[in-house]
Amino acid sequence: MESQTDDILGPWLALFCVPRLSLKLSHKLLQVYQTPINVLAAAQQELRSCRVKPEAISAMVDYRHQQNNSYVGKLVIAALEWQAGAVDHHIIHFAHPSYPEALREIAQPPLLLFVVGNVELLNKPQLAMVGSRSPSIDGQQLAYQFAAQLSQAGLLITSGLALGIDGASHAGALSTNSPTIAVMATGIDQVYPRKHQALAEQIRHNGALISEFPLGQAPLAQHFPQRNRIISGLSLGVLVVEAAVKSGSLITARFALEQNRDVFAIPGSTHNPVAKGCHLLIRDGAKLVETAQHILEELSLQLPLFLPASELELEQQSTVTNSVQQLVLENMGFDAVSIDSLVERTQLLVTELSSTLTELTLLGKVENTTRGFIRIFADNKN
Repeated sequence: MESQTDDILGPWLALFCVPRLSLKLSHKLLQVYQTPINVLAAAQQELRSCRVKPEAISAMVDYRHQQNNSYVGKLVIAALEWQAGAVDHHIIHFAHPSYPEALREIAQPPLLLFVVGNVELLNKPQLAMVGSRSPSIDGQQLAYQFAAQLSQAGLLITSGLALGIDGASHAGALSTNSPTIAVMATGIDQVYPRKHQALAEQIRHNGALISEFPLGQAPLAQHFPQRNRIISGLSLGVLVVEAAVKSGSLITARFALEQNRDVFAIPGSTHNPVAKGCHLLIRDGAKLVETAQHILEELSLQLPLFLPASELELEQQSTVTNSVQQLVLENMGFDAVSIDSLVERTQLLVTELSSTLTELTLLGKVENTTRGFIRIFADNKN
């Protein structure tokens, strides 16, 4: 990443740290004054005419006169010290060349991004995967499998580090040694939920954690919808695996539509309460998908901008079938079969079976449907 001096980053941090100054108004002030330095130096009367709150004006004036000893100055110093504390700590301001181009396009993009991990990933082609925090076993397996397959096809999986579908999506990507991005609803130094501390460490070392919230910020209810607009904003599209009708996942899907992103949904059982949100999305025009290939086909016009053509053709991968793969294939037929049934038939461990099913899906020999896994025979391909 191109280095940035404190002289460049400092004013951005100062503007970010001004209390009672909304993100919307910050962007308006930048449109008027062009740079954060000019905003911070603006006359009080001019700031009042822009409807800046008295507390914010007072903080700006105090920062001008006292710099490091002011409330804003101390927050700036703390942030700069955090960035200097590790080589994979980064603070990316809106005008920085590493700021994600896709995110610049959305309404009210973050002023700053705190990043832990590989900052170069932010401009890679991404697919958001979201869903219920309390998914069904099938839903969790689908998220894991889709994430693994799409990662191997060249898409970077982005999600929200939450329990359930988010966690399974991150884990599926990591299972193929592919990077994944987690967008946090807390300060970058606060992992939530705590159960995902180990997962966050994995993502840090093979991906990136990002947040627009100040250091030390605890999870607040209003932060999650705010976080969701970034998840969709970074991505070419959003895949909803399982979701209730009233859920954060549908909020993410709504943001995606507003941002002109594709929305995909996996259908499920009509008796599954966490499938109803997906059914609602499909009725409202989301693209119904049953396989990872469906998503790659829908995004095919956009992906050549990022990926070599060979990475878009899953069926062009090696057709060599090993003995474990052959064992799995011999225990499958035209009817869909669950992982549990295959475990019983093959006597394989769940981890080995899941990995093998992913390989077979990528080879075009197995299809992962909402009803289970189906073997694809040569004469039943479309």
